[in-house]
Amino acid sequence: MTQASALKLLAEDADDLKVIAAALQDAVGKIGDISYEPRAHRLTLAFNRYRWEGGGGERVRAAVQVGSVLKVQARKLRRNARDAVVELLSIEFEPGEAPAGALTFTFAGGGDLRAQVECLDVVLADVSAPWATPRVPRHEA
Repeated sequence: MTQASALKLLAEDADDLKVIAAALQDAVGKIGDISYEPRAHRLTLAFNRYRWEGGGGERVRAAVQVGSVLKVQARKLRRNARDAVVELLSIEFEPGEAPAGALTFTFAGGGDLRAQVECLDVVLADVSAPWATPRVPRHEA
């Protein structure tokens, strides 16, 4: 993977977050690849994301880091099942008292992860070379 093809994005507002959410749609990861560090106020998630921007047919390892996190809540995610696979459907930001709010990662199967943040500070970066995949994510109309 060349430096130019590696995706690196920063979201500091809701419009920026829509770009990151689109890049991560249909990303897959494991529960064990989600880490919250309360003292550092940081939430990190690692995924194998489908490279929609590359015309498809490839996945790449990517990391998402959320800063300024005050609290994280999980619903319908088995935190003790570290090898359980999750598929990301969407990421949304619900504004609170500016610039704070809640960031919600919604997964297939009804699970979600909600992070209360002081402000929107999300970074997405590809961390590996892409590899070919025969499986194309499909959505019902």
